[in-house]
Amino acid sequence: MTDTLLQVEGLTTELGAAAQPLRVVDGLDLHLQAGETLALLGESGCGKSMTALSLMRLLPPSGRILAGSVRLGGTDLLRLTETEMRAVRGGRLAMIFQEPQTSLNPVLTVGAQIAEAVRVHAGCSRAQVPERVVELLRAVGIPDPAQRAGEYPHQLSGGMKQRVMIAMALAGDPQILIADEPTTALDVTIQAQVLRLLKDLQRDTGLAVLLITHDLGVVAETADRLAVMYAGQIVETATVAGFFARPAHPYSRRLMESLPSADRRSGRLAVIPGRVPPLDRVFQGCRFADRCQSVMPVCREETPGWFEIGAGQGVRCHLWADSLQSVVGSWQSAASGASEGESDRHPAAGNGILLRATDLKVHFPIHRGILRRVVGQVRAVDGVSLDLRAGRTLALVGESGCGKTTAGKGILQLVQPTGGSIRYRDRELIGLGHRRMRTIRKDLQIIFQDPYAAMNPRMLVGDIVGEGLQALGIEPRRAGRMRRVAELLELVGLDPASANRYPHEFSGGQRQRICIARALAVEPRIIICDEPTSALDVSVQAQILNLLKDLQERLGLAYLFISHNISVVAYLAHEVAVMYLGRVVEQGPVDVVLDDPRHPYTRALLSAVPVIDADRRREIIRLEGDMPSPSHPPPGCHFHPRCPVAIDACARSYPGETRLNDARVVHCLRANQE
Repeated sequence: MTDTLLQVEGLTTELGAAAQPLRVVDGLDLHLQAGETLALLGESGCGKSMTALSLMRLLPPSGRILAGSVRLGGTDLLRLTETEMRAVRGGRLAMIFQEPQTSLNPVLTVGAQIAEAVRVHAGCSRAQVPERVVELLRAVGIPDPAQRAGEYPHQLSGGMKQRVMIAMALAGDPQILIADEPTTALDVTIQAQVLRLLKDLQRDTGLAVLLITHDLGVVAETADRLAVMYAGQIVETATVAGFFARPAHPYSRRLMESLPSADRRSGRLAVIPGRVPPLDRVFQGCRFADRCQSVMPVCREETPGWFEIGAGQGVRCHLWADSLQSVVGSWQSAASGASEGESDRHPAAGNGILLRATDLKVHFPIHRGILRRVVGQVRAVDGVSLDLRAGRTLALVGESGCGKTTAGKGILQLVQPTGGSIRYRDRELIGLGHRRMRTIRKDLQIIFQDPYAAMNPRMLVGDIVGEGLQALGIEPRRAGRMRRVAELLELVGLDPASANRYPHEFSGGQRQRICIARALAVEPRIIICDEPTSALDVSVQAQILNLLKDLQERLGLAYLFISHNISVVAYLAHEVAVMYLGRVVEQGPVDVVLDDPRHPYTRALLSAVPVIDADRRREIIRLEGDMPSPSHPPPGCHFHPRCPVAIDACARSYPGETRLNDARVVHCLRANQE
């Protein structure tokens, strides 16, 4: 390995008190070549981010590296003093953190923050710094870099902020870039731009990238090799092609089977029972044994060794021991068909329309001046029409800022609609007073995107789930409420004893289950699901999606599923509506729209979705610029300034409805020409 830039051997990191430490990284080995992308993947709590912070020597105060070596070139970073490490950190070795908004200083311009990195690492004179800042912003694809350098983080979109973070990381011309979940919070179009930018930088500079992610689609499209991490250890390494052709570890295989897709619509997703074990104990045997479907007695008694199984692939699992090779073939064939109880279940037809929104508008006034005069309107939702049917799921997709969440809140009257009509079972909701709306609240519920922010941290889970029963007068007696709460917690797969715990005592997936139980408590007919799985690992996401599907089939619920994860939409939804700048631009059956998109925006959105199967990848359609402001939408078709196939007529008037068939509607002048 003459081109090896980074060689990590036996890295061991602990957090917390020495009496009962958390061993977050335990004997980790990995290497990284020049120009290579190595993906580090696994569930939350496996130690991926702590590995990155150990390499950067940016551990929290309670953290310490106990053993191992981290060699960058010929230098062992663990033997450097902090002063010496500062020259390496941000120089030869740089890092992009997961959340750019919290990593950027809100009171400094982005140019000033990049300039700081330039002064420390690039060795430029004071006069050369501004020029270098503009050069870096231009290199990461930010338009008008001289102007953007003088703006503050809150003035930039999520994709722009992530590009600023990349520019800061590049200020010292690093050899290695550690990217910790760099696209988790981004829309698929912005995600594609960021990933393409990293690839271009690698091609131009020979940069090596350590990519930390739990998105297997991103891994498939961007990485050369990968390492799967579980409970502080690497359990499998492989080339990307080799891994997706034949994952060797049972944990890797279950991660693959947890991925939602259109092919798995008729059955349930595979789930990994339990959760990552706490790292404050001494392990005996395999760390995955308690969650493994292929567990054997030896797995609980002996720690598995590392087995090289050829073609750059290695695995830490007893199944690959020489004495057990006969087991592997039968295990693989059995596991390949185990998709968690595949069945021929079909969702209820549910053709009855429960709720119809017609030409829904939600505008927010813009106030200026001392007298707070209204000088304009933010057209967050500007004429949306949707039908929600019993036992069916309508997905609402689009980029951040297109109005998806506002549309959901407008339907529930959580924000006051400006115009249009919302009829629930032939009753008009717009204009109803608070008191009359209260009687309908039990039928219309919502699951928010961030379950922790949606719960009162000072309330017990039992009181949170039962709050609606008390507030709406459904069950005024506490004893009755607690019985109902116990039933609901069991329904969503939680121990009824969880009612006596607080929200912070649960994992992200468990907190989302609590929010689902709260929504179900008042026996709703319609649930608005606002990105309910966006922040979850694929294994936990599979549990939530299975639960939502089961509840819909059992109770005949109607879902409005707001998401930007197209794979989840393909698995769960029956119909899909694509939003852009406050309006629906395409709507129809989910399989038809996803297989044959007719609006240019839908086409661009789907082309940017990372997929594992190389045969199903589309050529990415790059959209120029950002989405326009909803306070000043462009004339004509709102999408025409970014549309690759726009014609002059697109700028003159908004395209009317083109009905391709009874269930398929597109707002595009060229819908019938494609």
